[in-house]
Amino acid sequence: MPPVKPMLAKSVAAIPPGMQYEAKWDGFRAIVFRDGDEVELGSRTGKTLTRYFPELVEALLERVPERCVLDGEIVIAREGRLDFDALTERIHPAASRVRTLAERTPASFVAFDLLALADTALVDVPLTDRREVLARALDGVTPPVHLAPATTDVEVARRWFEQYEGAGLDGVIAKPLTLLYRQDERAMFKVKHERTADVVVAGYRFHKSGPVVGSLLLGLYDGRGALQHVGVSAAFAMKRRAELVEELEPLRMADAEGHPWAAWSDESAHESARLPGAPSRWSGKKDLSWVPLRPERVAEVAYDHMENGARFRHTARFRRWRPDRTPESCTYGQLDEPVRYDLAEILGTPPGS
Repeated sequence: MPPVKPMLAKSVAAIPPGMQYEAKWDGFRAIVFRDGDEVELGSRTGKTLTRYFPELVEALLERVPERCVLDGEIVIAREGRLDFDALTERIHPAASRVRTLAERTPASFVAFDLLALADTALVDVPLTDRREVLARALDGVTPPVHLAPATTDVEVARRWFEQYEGAGLDGVIAKPLTLLYRQDERAMFKVKHERTADVVVAGYRFHKSGPVVGSLLLGLYDGRGALQHVGVSAAFAMKRRAELVEELEPLRMADAEGHPWAAWSDESAHESARLPGAPSRWSGKKDLSWVPLRPERVAEVAYDHMENGARFRHTARFRRWRPDRTPESCTYGQLDEPVRYDLAEILGTPPGS
């Protein structure tokens, strides 16, 4: 019975040998509970996602065993690759908007583990046995429900790692063959793509604990020469946060007038440019104000994935200052573009088709 917290993965630098390998899907992790005519979609935090994906509830009722608990990922695909932005738009408070988006950007469910089937709990069954039962339970399943591909061949996993990024996937998950299902434990391994980029540090936000840096605001110049906000870097020790305030003080502007992101507080300005403080239902009443800096300092950051080629999908990791680089040289052109790879090659029939 819900809530069940999904088993998690810890990051490693290389794909470990002797395991089961799967793609790392870039979507919403979800535990599906089906009992007869009832379907519940539980999130990683245990909160329900059911009301936001009515089309999935209908599909699951038609395609999965009458009584089961499945672990997997809710995804949305557009033009042959995953689209996380479209997925976040589905979390909307208005029922009418939820219905509209269910038709406009229908979601899919990719199943990769089975926790229970009929009267049998499988959490204490080794992974290889759970996978066999899962494959039988979803044999011949049709979109928008999918069985996640899996392999025990490490060379195949390495090929997936290189190819699947072009379809919007995050990397590879490695699971020990004898692994039992352990809620909320980092018992699996994830290998994600990591690249570096030189970015302009154009502002910062204060930390919630006081007048120290909470996050650096990062920018890249587009083809028109406009500085676009592409994300933040936020993982600093408390001592370093205090040092950064001092270090960046010479660049601090009295206000945002004359700054490339001066229009950040104007909602309409966000329609034509990437600016910090974009209003959204995710931010709620959160303070989005920030301290503007003259965009003269360059930092090297590590990132794993670009969202729609426009911004860092996750928080970037600060590596070092780059006094040898000019801000104008920090453009989108330096970013690696993964070779495009169609989801149909991964799942047979792509989500959303």
